[in-house]
Amino acid sequence: MIAARSLLVAGFTLAFGLSQVHAQEQAAEPAAAPLPLNELRTFAEVFERIRSSYVEPVDDATLLENAIRGMLEGLDPHSAYLTPEDYTGLQDSTEGQFGGLGIEVGQEDGFLKVVSPIDDTPAAEAGIEAGDLIIKIDDQPVKGMSLMDAVDRMRGEPGSEVRLTLVRGEGRPFEVSLKRAVIKVKSVKTEELEPGYAYLRVTQFQVNTGDEVRAAINRLNADGQLKGLVLDLRNNPGGVLQAAVEVVDSFVDSGLIVYTKGRLSNAEMRFNATSANPSGTVPLVVLINGGSASASEIVAGALQDLGRGVIMGTDSFGKGSVQTVLPLNNDRALKLTTALYYTPSGRSIQAQGIVPDIRVERGHLTLDEGEMGFREADLAGHINNASGNERPTGSEPRAERNLLDEDYQLTQALSLLKGLNIATRSRAAD
Repeated sequence: MIAARSLLVAGFTLAFGLSQVHAQEQAAEPAAAPLPLNELRTFAEVFERIRSSYVEPVDDATLLENAIRGMLEGLDPHSAYLTPEDYTGLQDSTEGQFGGLGIEVGQEDGFLKVVSPIDDTPAAEAGIEAGDLIIKIDDQPVKGMSLMDAVDRMRGEPGSEVRLTLVRGEGRPFEVSLKRAVIKVKSVKTEELEPGYAYLRVTQFQVNTGDEVRAAINRLNADGQLKGLVLDLRNNPGGVLQAAVEVVDSFVDSGLIVYTKGRLSNAEMRFNATSANPSGTVPLVVLINGGSASASEIVAGALQDLGRGVIMGTDSFGKGSVQTVLPLNNDRALKLTTALYYTPSGRSIQAQGIVPDIRVERGHLTLDEGEMGFREADLAGHINNASGNERPTGSEPRAERNLLDEDYQLTQALSLLKGLNIATRSRAAD
């Protein structure tokens, strides 16, 4: 572990006890190479030139803070310097309540790229999709803006408006106006698809998500015989790593779930399953897409490697790095990439993602309104069924529209679960 007391979050760690972290790092690493004096002289010269020659005076604290920010942002898209407000917002987001638009973003070519909108938030309701590029915030171009600055601009008082300009695929830019809100994320949702077949949606991995998934499975089992389960991780941007481990543990009895490797030995961790498995051997289909990132990919990758479920959908996002959030002594913090995580078989997800077992692209079902509901039982004078069971004549009322009517991938998952059940029954009969 990076520190004695820490919270593993969405591929990053909130670490506490900085003096102990420093001691562990010093013990784990060989003696550091001497500082590059020529480069330090160049830094000092640039610093002094800006102080003396920039068109407007800039205080030393601002210059130094900007230098630190640039040092971290030049490493990778996920390392960052956190102001007190950034640090507080990061901690709030892991607890399931925070202010803003409900959108997970990263950087790509200087623009903001939507990793995924969070369910039941202004971003999701406005139709923002994973993969959209945000090019302006309130008419302010984001090109060259730091990730944290862009996120700060999207935050604000609940009820206030923000205008985003986006590009989707090869299309033309379009604007979306959203009202900021206090984002209260319900991480686990369930619904019955058909008798015996259930839908379990995890929108984000929060501290209590593992317990909520376990409780949801127990409820579904208590309601009747569970024949199949769809675990939906689409557009799930990640969250608490420990919660992801606990979700996998709800479906398997044993085995390695995930491990991390970094430069420091204390950055290397391994998580194994326990025997507590409320789902038993119920057939499982896991839905993923390009908005499934980080902790979602840990879950999908583990279940795939352990042969516990069929992964369906499209390739996941490919965020397989571990960030450690190290508090500083002035209410600020560093979010620093320290390791990569690996699936049980040793696959690195970084920049690769999880490839589904069965590829199903996004689509919508269209019901054929012109189909004639006319069968043998509707014919005058037809011979009755010998067993006495007969479908009533006339058209049957259509059931209310549900998730399956709107979601092609989910419909395919349900069809697969039914096929798995038939295959299981056939094997048992043989």
